[in-house]
Amino acid sequence: MRIGAAGRERPVVRVDADHYVDVSDRFGDYDAAFFASGGIAEARALAAERVAAGAVSAFGGVRIGAPIARPHQILCVGLNYADHAAETGQAVPAEPILFTKAPNTLIGPYDDVRIPRGSSRTDWEVELGIVVGTRASYLDSDEQARAAIAGYVLVNDVSEREFQNDRGGQWVKGKSAETFNPAGPWLATPDEIGDVRALSLWLDVDGVRRQDGTTATMIFDPVYLVRYISQFMVLEPGDLINTGTPPGVGLGMTPPTYLVPGNVLRLGISGLGEQRQTVVGPR
Repeated sequence: MRIGAAGRERPVVRVDADHYVDVSDRFGDYDAAFFASGGIAEARALAAERVAAGAVSAFGGVRIGAPIARPHQILCVGLNYADHAAETGQAVPAEPILFTKAPNTLIGPYDDVRIPRGSSRTDWEVELGIVVGTRASYLDSDEQARAAIAGYVLVNDVSEREFQNDRGGQWVKGKSAETFNPAGPWLATPDEIGDVRALSLWLDVDGVRRQDGTTATMIFDPVYLVRYISQFMVLEPGDLINTGTPPGVGLGMTPPTYLVPGNVLRLGISGLGEQRQTVVGPR
């Protein structure tokens, strides 16, 4: 995890719901250098030593930031749940649909989501995020792809559907407004997650359940995605991959329903915690 004011977060290790161990004296941040140097194992060992010594702090009212520093890139996978493809009236893709999202969309899990100027169709998407742990290119096997995954995070792939679908060009335009990628509260390593194809995902808008899915309906699983993407580009340590959303987005409702200022979003994935965002208007 990372805590502190926006832009000044420091790295910590979560002990339980109320406590953490500060490791900022050893690590500058959870960034590319941290992941590339095998920092997770070192941070885990250091945290265990400090817990044993009683060097534990309470979260209190501290702000929780995204659990990783701004990545080199945020990559996204479209229509990666069979039931989500069905609700949008689109065919199940034969290969992963890839697009990018501006890295500066990354915010903390409890920060406000801001509707961009000119938006009338801002939507929600609970997703499983993959954090890349090593530089990866042309991976030859699932074993190599699995070894390249540092961990998983909860993300909200906020989207503007008019910008995405009606304004021409690439989906990136509908995905890259400021605040459009809340992440966290924590990163969990693969051994902490267990079966990544058996995670429940959910999202509420103003207390009403809108998304209630499972990674079991993923078309392309995380290991496949990392191996596949590495055939087209170099993945860098700390990169984030948003792996798609289950059904229940506003675009798929009858009639379509979108976010307005004052809405409150709550979302979660089993083993990866929960987020809460208040929707605010344009600047």
